[in-house]
Amino acid sequence: MPRKKMSRREIFKMGSGLAVAAAVPSIVPSSVFGQSAPSNRAHIGIIGCGDRSGAAGVYNQYAKSKIIAVCDPIKERRLQKKNAFQAAYDYNDFRELLAREDIDAVHIATADHWHVPISLAAARAGKDMYTEKPLGISIEQDLAARQIVDTYDRIFQYGTQHRSMTHIRYSHEIVLNGHIGAVKEIYVWAPKGESGGSATPVLPVPDGYDYDLWLGPAPQKPFCRDRNLVQGNRNGIFHIYDYALGFIAGWGAHPLDQLQWWADEVGRGIPVTYEGTGIIPTEGLFDTLTHWNMTCTYADGVVMRFMDNETARTVVPNYNKFNSGDGVLLVGETGWVAAWRGGWTASSEELLRKGKDPGKQHLMVSNGHQTAF
Repeated sequence: MPRKKMSRREIFKMGSGLAVAAAVPSIVPSSVFGQSAPSNRAHIGIIGCGDRSGAAGVYNQYAKSKIIAVCDPIKERRLQKKNAFQAAYDYNDFRELLAREDIDAVHIATADHWHVPISLAAARAGKDMYTEKPLGISIEQDLAARQIVDTYDRIFQYGTQHRSMTHIRYSHEIVLNGHIGAVKEIYVWAPKGESGGSATPVLPVPDGYDYDLWLGPAPQKPFCRDRNLVQGNRNGIFHIYDYALGFIAGWGAHPLDQLQWWADEVGRGIPVTYEGTGIIPTEGLFDTLTHWNMTCTYADGVVMRFMDNETARTVVPNYNKFNSGDGVLLVGETGWVAAWRGGWTASSEELLRKGKDPGKQHLMVSNGHQTAF
């Protein structure tokens, strides 16, 4: 039976991450993700069928998993992915997908402002989940997600793929094994944000586009091209505060998590003080940071600089040697190592050669990506 369409008031309540239970039934799934289902395959539901859902097709490449349903408030997108993933079912409303007892886990690839509300709903429905980065658009959302996942004992995987890249693991293991000495300087950067965009002309909502559900907990705003119809890096959902924090989080989550992988391993924790500057557009539809330059200081006085890639050109030492849109540079007493999504380099050929045999300290090996040389 089709579920009742949520009102704007009901959807808005979900934005806090504190009122999802009323909208989603508590369901024990047919199996726990990672154990044998009756079909001997974990059944996966894809929630969000835009650009970021493309990688989800890999579930069908493994004997242990199969995509059986997709969901998106834009009919054209969900039907396209239904066909591409050979899914049996498609839904406009994510609550209908979560209500299926034969779905064990969900892959959440919606706009950022829906990440946490749907993750909370999935946990309450008894589903395990993979959720795209960034996790949420507020600290309140992030803390709520952690609490609900712990309470319902769900498997939660966060979409920061840099930990699955062999070359990034190599770069960290060189540092872990002391080949650059004690780390004295840390630099992290991500692609700059976008400015511009226009809220006009206001357009009619196309057939098959459930705009209320697309907006979800975000404020009511007029439908227009740059908010709703553009794909790629200038997609409005990445650069409007109603839906995201901008690339400082949307892309910054990757190199920051990459750095934290190393920091956790050595017991460094997180910085204790933060200060910085940034540029927010004063005209146009896009209103998230385009440029930023932050100084983040750890308890022992070591400083981490976090910035956009244009600012990095004038701040990061040796930037011309890698010239990448994102990355992490660790500078030690006797050398340096830098790694980014597409590759890595170091202050000497000798250090690079140590990548495959750095010493006794190693990080977890993941098969998610191949190395980049």
